[in-house]
Amino acid sequence: MNNTRIIAVSGASGAGKTTIVKSLATLFNTTYLCFDDFVEANTYPADMKEWLVQGADLSLIKSPRFSQRLEHLKLTSGSRFIFIEEPFGRVREPMSHLIDYVILLDLPMELCLARVIQRHIQRAKSGELNSLLAYLAKYEDHLRSVYISAVNQVRQCADLTVNEVLSVEETTQFIQTWLIKYS
Repeated sequence: MNNTRIIAVSGASGAGKTTIVKSLATLFNTTYLCFDDFVEANTYPADMKEWLVQGADLSLIKSPRFSQRLEHLKLTSGSRFIFIEEPFGRVREPMSHLIDYVILLDLPMELCLARVIQRHIQRAKSGELNSLLAYLAKYEDHLRSVYISAVNQVRQCADLTVNEVLSVEETTQFIQTWLIKYS
């Protein structure tokens, strides 16, 4: 029997999920997967604003290749842990049975937004400022509420919530201590 534990790191865009997942995977010398690597054209509902108004059902966010890859890794890995960046924790039905622990990075929305803006600026090529402006317009219109709704749903089933603003090293150490104690 495989005793590999799947650890999902969740949170809003800009919370630091990918950074922490990579840091933990390095620390434990293991594999990681990132949700964003499996996003396809039909992953999210076509109209996110309407989706939010209809109740923000996270199970309508689809990533079948992600869950299939994770299932395969869980069956074949000899590692103690596999870390995944899964913004929605155990809330999405196809993922819920695969995840052993959910760690929620529950940071202030303004910090998350600042990080997303920095990421857009760092990746921007000349003439791509419109991408950032479009994101900010959506953020003001509905994305902030989408992120808050998703985090609130994940919070209900999180095993560990990190709500302090810490460095990557401090966050990684905090999670490592918790994992060693509880897994």
